[in-house]
Formats: sequence, C-alpha cells, structure tokens
Amino acid sequence: MKTARISLIAICLGLSAQAQNWMDYYKVENIPSPATVDPQYGGLTVLEDGRIAACFYSGEVEIYDTKTQTWSNFARGLQCPLGLLEDKDGSLLVMQWSELTRLSDTDGDGKADHYQAVFTDFGLTGNYHEFAYGPARDKDGNLYVALNVASHLAGTFPIVRGEFSPIGLEREVFATWTEGDHWETNKHKAGRMFSRVPYRGCIMKITPEGDSSVFAYGFRSPDGIGFDDEGRLWVTDNQGDWRGTSPLCHVTEGSFHGHPASLIWKEGWTRNPLEVPVEELESMRTRAAGLFPQGELANSPTQPIPTVGAEKFGLPKGELIIGDMNQPTLIRFLPEVVGGTTQGTAIPFLSSTAMGIGNHRFAFDEKGSLWVGKTHLTWAGDEGMRKINWLGNTMFIVDRVKLLANGFEIHFNQPLGEKLPGLEVSRHTYDYHARYGSAKIDLKEVNPVESTLSDDRQTLRITLPRIDTKRLYTINLKHASDADGRPLMGDVLRYNVIAPASE
Repeated sequence: MKTARISLIAICLGLSAQAQNWMDYYKVENIPSPATVDPQYGGLTVLEDGRIAACFYSGEVEIYDTKTQTWSNFARGLQCPLGLLEDKDGSLLVMQWSELTRLSDTDGDGKADHYQAVFTDFGLTGNYHEFAYGPARDKDGNLYVALNVASHLAGTFPIVRGEFSPIGLEREVFATWTEGDHWETNKHKAGRMFSRVPYRGCIMKITPEGDSSVFAYGFRSPDGIGFDDEGRLWVTDNQGDWRGTSPLCHVTEGSFHGHPASLIWKEGWTRNPLEVPVEELESMRTRAAGLFPQGELANSPTQPIPTVGAEKFGLPKGELIIGDMNQPTLIRFLPEVVGGTTQGTAIPFLSSTAMGIGNHRFAFDEKGSLWVGKTHLTWAGDEGMRKINWLGNTMFIVDRVKLLANGFEIHFNQPLGEKLPGLEVSRHTYDYHARYGSAKIDLKEVNPVESTLSDDRQTLRITLPRIDTKRLYTINLKHASDADGRPLMGDVLRYNVIAPASE
C-alpha cells in the first residue's frame, strides 16, 4: 500500500465537520403495542410469512400483521417470557421463567392450543433474579439458552426445583432470609450473585432430540444471546460482581467467562467458588471479545443480532448490532480473529433521542427493517416497539479495523476529506474482582508515533509505540468527514486487544 505521511500537527488542525445526525440516514417509527398487554417486550421474531411475533412481560404472545397493522393474540398465561423464535413446523419456542415452551396452533384458528414443555432441566429457587433468556439456534438445529444467577438481595424459597448445592452457605440460611435480620447478616457469605440450583450462570445446549448439557460457564446476567452468520455464539452480560464493565463474549463449548458462581455445576468441582484465588480464576477465564465502558457506551447490554447487508440497512454484513437498556444508542461490533482469538471493535450506532433507551430485543425482516422491542422490568429502560428503516442515503463509516503488531489499520467506506481528523488514543483495563464493577485502571494516553493515509484516502494506519494486550484501546477520530463533507457516523472506536497481532 502506497501511503502519504501525515504529521500529527496537520491532523489536529482539521476543522470541524458538520454535526452527526443519524436521522439523516434512518427513520425511527413508533409502532403501537396491543392495548391489552404490558408493552414490555421480552422477545421478537419475524415469521416465515412476514408477520412479527412478540412476547410480553405480562405473559402474552401477540402477532403483528405488517400489512393491516393490527395485532392478534396467539397465547396467554406465560411467565416472564424473555425470548422466542419460530420452529420449522410453524410452532413458536418461548423461553419462560421456568421452561422453554413450544406453542402450537393445531387447529389453524390463529391461537396456540397446545403448550409443550421442551426444556425444564434447570433449577428454580424463587429468587427474583433467576431470569432465563433465549433460545438461539445453531445451523444444526441445537438450541441454546442463558440462565441468570440469583441475587443476594433475596434468598430462596423453602421448596426449590432441582438439586440444591451443598457447597457454601447452608440451605437453611437461604430459606429463612425473611426472618428478622437473618439474611441481612448472612447474605454476603453467599456472594453478591449466587448459583445454588442447576445450572444458574450457565449457557445450556438442547439437541433436537431433547438432550441438554452445559455448554459454557461463568455468566452473571446474560440478557443477550445469538449467533452470527459465521456460526459463532455471542452472549452479552451485565456489569456487576466479577464484571468490571459489561462484556460481549464469544462463547465456545466448555469455556468459562469469569463469574465463578456457576463453577459448582462443573463436573468434578468440589470447592466454594468464593474461596478460589482470583489468580486461578483469571487463568481459567476466556476474556470478552468486546468491552462496553460503563456509562459511556452501555450499562446493561442486550441482544446481539447480525447485520443484513449495506443494500438493505446501510451497514456491511459480518457485523453485530447490540442494544442497551440505559443508553439511547445501539452499538456496532466488528469482529476480528487474531491468532485464533476472536476480538474486535465497538462503535456507537444510531445515537439519538429518537432511538431512546430500553432497546431490548431485535429482528430484521426481509426488506431490511429493524424491529426493536423495549423493556425496563422496573430498572432503567422504556416500553413499546420501534421500526427502523434505512433511508438509502450513503453514510460515512468505519467498516473495518485491523490490529497490527504496533498499531491499527482503520478502513473507511468512503475516502476521507482533505481536512483530516483529529486523533486521540488511550487505553485502559478493569479490575477482575468480586466487588461490583470497576473504575478504569491503568488508563494512559497513547501518543502515536506516526499516521499514514493510503493513496485512495480510505485506509488510515496508526503506528503506536507498542500494543499492550488485555487492554481496551479507545481511538477518537475527531471531526472526521468524507470528501463531500459528510461527518463520520460513529467516530469513537473501542478495540479490545486480547491477542497480539504478529505483523
């Protein structure tokens, strides 16, 4: 690649481009929810016939006809459903609090008349924090669900479903948490979040034949689960204990993702996870592919969904879009495989008051419209449904970020304008500990050695003194614009370096 050298002084002299306005490129439309439901969306899916199926916190499954713009009820009486998808036979698989359920309309009247339990092989204690998410389906037809751990803000019911682990605090303490100050005195002995019944904090795999097994360990509140076009399983988790900030995890079979509570369900495990040294847990864990700085990019990330292509939605295929409960923005994630390790770049997307907060569940239809269901569950968030359409206008974006041995190569979908962007680079990490969250630690500004721009002005190469692994790099491309003066949409890049590049 032939390059033209750019002095840092010249970069910093670039004048401001016009302000970012996502509504120049996308239309966000409010879709009225059914009048008879609590309009908090636990799941969305586009059916084979183009209609939209949604499940709601109040227990209904409703179907939206996009042609008539009307809703019809399909099922009622479900318990906190937090995900659904259509099976090959037209039935709907819904992840309830207590089971994965198949809903079938056997007489063709448009309503489910057969409710079948598909998967119940996990425990329940009555703790309010034991949510269940999914399902996601791989190319072989296996289903995957994600199970929350319980919270120390409550105990357990005297009668539970499943084995109660004898590891750690006695069962009697959990069962009597409402009596006097018993639980207030003992709750810290349980850990802030705990797993005392199978398989809390795990990702579960269910085969087409109905056999289930633990697929991965180490999760806290994994509210987002889904596959990309490459067949990779992605799971988001929420900041908290053992979570310095919220991660995006590339999940493979047998992997451990940092929260130790679920390790008690690992075959042969006999130790109290709270007593395992942090250094040992660190040596076991698979680091997150992406990190979302708390309060900046996300607070409580939700569902990851693969993009559908630039011709339909304005973004390249091969990326993920991720929601968040607290921030009025979505997130693009650009994966990169380096030395067999999946890592990558998070970039703000659709940051707008029109987007709002509480963006929980997503589905693309055949035309490329993105349907968004919102929720809050008494925490931060919102209600209702949005439909997002790309207006067809070409926007200026970063479409690829490559890690180099001593820097980064940033590729744009259009040539940079004559007035070059300002450039600020920093890197930091987070503490891995049992306490709730972490401030940024080892935060350092990084002064680039040089920057070079390709002859076609679409590739910016940033050379740094060195690349430190296990660090989140933030690259701010201030005031960047293309040759027509269009601003760079998403000008802060956050690349999570786990593995180093060899060249």
